[in-house]
Amino acid sequence: MRRTRSSWQRAPTGSRESRTLADPDTLAGLAEDDDATEDGPLRRCLVTRVRLKRETMLRFVAAPETVSPESLVFDAAATLPGRGLWLSARRDVIERAVKTNAFSRAAGRRLVAPSGLAELVASTLEQRIAERLGLARRAGQAVCGFEKAKERIASGQCALLVEASDGSLAEQERLVQRRETRVVRPLNAARLGAVFGRERSVHVAIGPGRLAVQIEADSVRLAGVTDTEPASLRLQAPQGAGREKDDRGERQI
Repeated sequence: MRRTRSSWQRAPTGSRESRTLADPDTLAGLAEDDDATEDGPLRRCLVTRVRLKRETMLRFVAAPETVSPESLVFDAAATLPGRGLWLSARRDVIERAVKTNAFSRAAGRRLVAPSGLAELVASTLEQRIAERLGLARRAGQAVCGFEKAKERIASGQCALLVEASDGSLAEQERLVQRRETRVVRPLNAARLGAVFGRERSVHVAIGPGRLAVQIEADSVRLAGVTDTEPASLRLQAPQGAGREKDDRGERQI
């Protein structure tokens, strides 16, 4: 006997997301499934059926029928009109949604996902992060370079430390120096450097505010889509950290 929608166990609010993917036959009608907690609104993933905070998820919408009646659009900012189709920010979930036609089932109409949807989502998130870093720089909320970032951390004015994804983890630990610091590693040194008019940059400190929150949220989503290590964490450097030069005697900026 086929399971009905009500026979699927719902995960409690705030629980860790199950890695089990939902039966695609139960997806119809799950778009924009809403709920709320003290921390904000929740949305339910079309594939896993787990409810999560909307800022941690990926929203897709159907393009207007007058423009492209069967096209699926990734709504990175979650602001486009239309009924949202939500997924957990995980590559395997995106791939399963495409493979099982989850978007079409939930929308009740044929929708065609762009080729390489996971890569498209990742590149869009990378662009959003770079743009917000640029806004933070122009607003005086972001500084780059080892010494400037170190000063921000020491003064308690670093809400988020953005490290180059190809930067040295050992130097990152020396920069933090046993202080609890939120760290993300979303972009490589060349991409970070371009934001600040440099050839490359490894360390960027972001001051408190909405931009730091947005950059962190997008970095967490990007890490899930690219299957990289968790993007957001509090680092505490090990005992003995504090030297300002790496093993080559050169400091990365």
